Amino acid sequence: MDLQKIQQEIKKQNLDGWLFFDHHFRDPLAYRVLGLPAAMPTRRWYYMIPAQGEPVGMEHRIERNALGTLPGTRIPYSSWTEQVAALGNLTAGMKRVAMQFSPMCAIPYVSMVDGGTIDLIRSLGVEVASSAELIQTFEARWTPEARDTHFEAGRRVDRIRNEAFAMIHERLSNGVAIREVEVKDFFREGFAKHGLLTDHGPIVGVNANASNPHYEPTEESSAAIQRGDWLLIDHWAKLDQPGAVYYDVTWTAYCGENPPERIRTVFETVRNARDAAIARVQSAISAGQPLCGYQVDDACREVIVKAGFGEYFTHRTGHSIGIEVHGNGANMDNFENHDERRVSPFTCFSIEPGIYLPEFGVRSEINMFIADNEALVTGEIQRDMVFL
Repeated sequence: MDLQKIQQEIKKQNLDGWLFFDHHFRDPLAYRVLGLPAAMPTRRWYYMIPAQGEPVGMEHRIERNALGTLPGTRIPYSSWTEQVAALGNLTAGMKRVAMQFSPMCAIPYVSMVDGGTIDLIRSLGVEVASSAELIQTFEARWTPEARDTHFEAGRRVDRIRNEAFAMIHERLSNGVAIREVEVKDFFREGFAKHGLLTDHGPIVGVNANASNPHYEPTEESSAAIQRGDWLLIDHWAKLDQPGAVYYDVTWTAYCGENPPERIRTVFETVRNARDAAIARVQSAISAGQPLCGYQVDDACREVIVKAGFGEYFTHRTGHSIGIEVHGNGANMDNFENHDERRVSPFTCFSIEPGIYLPEFGVRSEINMFIADNEALVTGEIQRDMVFL
């Protein structure tokens, strides 16, 4: 735990402190930020980091040392009344503290503290603010080493995808049957061969299956891929090493040479929406202007709405990326939620607009990394559909 940096960030956000709380491992974020080993406490612990001064922890007497070697004094408690009194001492003189809380659960990735505990802290006369921006600072910002793992994963994943498309093209050209699940297995074998891992997936969907954003083929339910089909592949992986972060992209292909005009129109609309979001991010970052996640979603969604496909874009524009494929930084979202978190330096997120018609779906996904004064697309960019 970098106490000095945490306190600097608390001050920047005009907070009096950051209050951590856990019971039965409800908040894994707390353990990661504080550098505590994951545990399953059967009694509640609290840990207050003030904007200045020494931290103070609270531990139940039958679970002493729940906070390990974290700096600061400890207040022991046993009874309910003793706990409330100790919390009063913990928050004495404070008006506004952050907790893992999001008003109206707007950012569910951060809403780890239960409503009753929020009520308890408020009953002490303390305003509870969301720790969403603090979490982004300490969870979503990459180290140079993490950034390097992302770019290397991207190079390997892009190569595997190109090999997969070549394999599908060869099978179709030779009239050899191929199923969605075989392509999925090709990716998984390629990931293992090239030192990559993933939590699940990839998504491999033809025609109507490509309209299900989270479709994943199995041996029991896998469609055949044939000439004239539309194919979507969403694939993500990271290096198989500690601290590695994900690379997550989606590409699409037409199994033939002359796609129907409807497919071309939808593909171009999605591509243009993706590029509008990229341009919005790059222009703001290069100009040093503040940018929030919801503004990126607006720029992207506007293109699809104007083209008449707004009702078929049924998810946010993008998500934070980290050691988990869906990270804890700002999402590009003004649809599922109104994400007011800033797009911050040394964070990464996806841009992935989609149009999902009943007969087929199109999504185009890239990753963007925010450097000091520029925003980078981190891998290959699909400019036109792949022809197989």
